[in-house]
Amino acid sequence: MSFNAPVSDQRLVLRDVVRIGELPAASDPDLVDAVLDGAAALAEGEFAPLDRIGDTVGARWDNGVVRMPEGFKAAYRSFVDGGWMGLSAPEAAGGQALPLALSAALMEDLNAANIGFALCPMLSFGAIEALERHGSDELKRDYLPKIVSGEWPATMNLTEPQAGSDVGALKTRAEPNGDGSWRIFGTKIFITYGEHDLADNIIHLVLARTPGAPEGTRGISLFLVPKVLPDGRANDLRCVSIEHKLGIHASPTCVMSYGDHGGATGWLVGPEMGGMRAMFTMMNNARLNVGLQGVGIAERATQRAVAYALDRRQSGKAIAEFPDVRRMLLRMRALTSASRALVYYAFGQLDRGLAGDPVAAMRAEVLTPLAKAWGTDVGCEVASLGIQVHGGMGFIEETGAAQHLRDARIAPIYEGTNGIQAADLVGRKLGLDGGLAFDGLIADIEAEATDPLLIALTDAVEVAAATMRARSGDDRMAGSYPFLTMCAVMVGGWLMERLAKSPDADDRVRATSAFFLSSVVPEAIGLAAAAESGAEQLYVVSAEALA
Repeated sequence: MSFNAPVSDQRLVLRDVVRIGELPAASDPDLVDAVLDGAAALAEGEFAPLDRIGDTVGARWDNGVVRMPEGFKAAYRSFVDGGWMGLSAPEAAGGQALPLALSAALMEDLNAANIGFALCPMLSFGAIEALERHGSDELKRDYLPKIVSGEWPATMNLTEPQAGSDVGALKTRAEPNGDGSWRIFGTKIFITYGEHDLADNIIHLVLARTPGAPEGTRGISLFLVPKVLPDGRANDLRCVSIEHKLGIHASPTCVMSYGDHGGATGWLVGPEMGGMRAMFTMMNNARLNVGLQGVGIAERATQRAVAYALDRRQSGKAIAEFPDVRRMLLRMRALTSASRALVYYAFGQLDRGLAGDPVAAMRAEVLTPLAKAWGTDVGCEVASLGIQVHGGMGFIEETGAAQHLRDARIAPIYEGTNGIQAADLVGRKLGLDGGLAFDGLIADIEAEATDPLLIALTDAVEVAAATMRARSGDDRMAGSYPFLTMCAVMVGGWLMERLAKSPDADDRVRATSAFFLSSVVPEAIGLAAAAESGAEQLYVVSAEALA
């Protein structure tokens, strides 16, 4: 089936949730409309038609070269020629300096149309921010304009075979050349678009350890390592292989080797041993964008399920008229809409923070683990419901419903597992600015919420937060995931209620808001016991006894 970008929904969220008109760069509603319409045309006309071949043919490795499916190179050229990579990038580097929230709408559309393809530009957004904030003037001059234009896409190289989420265990090393450059030696795994034929050059941001650096994350530095050096020579790096995966087959997930023949040349981004600070700039951007992946997949799965339910007839009527099918369709639409509102709101707060609002900047930090974790959980749930709506045909690949679940399943894992997001929420974000950042969010919700169930959930979150703050160690972490879900649903319910009160809300918006508040919010209230339960129950028996 064809994909239709949800432009009217995006416009409503940007206006009434993000309140994008308050941001000077997007105060012109005609400009916002033009961006939304252009992004929709790109996603529908260029990316969506390649979704099937991306899944069935996928990226192919051939002796160190990765070849993308037919049509991908031309579609990526359309993306570059349209200036889409620079939508929110700084004007000094050739960008348009529009709000990140507008880029969120673009990336939602691309993820919904073809998530495997959309992964290529996604990481470049974070690389642009990392270089802009931490790169030297020379690196900005030589590399930032090309990344901003999309001509040279970027990657993020963290993970190693022995060092997954424990980044501090990495062994990749960097040795100085004496001329300001460094030689990089090591192996990185799970590198998204580490090699491909969409562009002439690829810019790798690589974490490595310099001579004499201390163990752990304190001793890590970040390096810019191009595939092609400034003099046109190939750098000493190669793609050893690509992974065979459950989903996102169009996205080459590469094993990268650096320094097989004397060392790959790279340059420091930021100060020596300042790598984690620079990399987290990129990772935080990526985490919000991964939340958008969940939103995009949920939107596409919902559209496919509704179309099937309207077409498929049983007992003389469309299955969309049966109560249980209608329940699933409403849940899919409500979860999709609420997750969109939450993720866009997080991007909007980030925009305000970058414009100099410290309260908004801290709120964006609180919202980031919610957006990443709950957005991707929603993507998985909605994709699974989409298969259920299709019935047996959903389990058969030809309908396309199964692909959404296969593609969605990685999103709760990469860019920091959702369990890590929950740990970040209770371990750091709950106490940010002495607790005022989280408490300020609660206060704003309490000042605006009118739905009794939403008020009850907000009260339950406050009680659970107090419990979390009084605990430490495993007792705090044990309930972190249900607590994160409670918080995300609370914010989603608040924003859905706001959307329903908009003068431009139609019957669908009001109905999905009512469903979310009456059906999803009570489920989150029911998580309070799990959030406050502590760790004792988790260790009654050994892990071996669970086999």
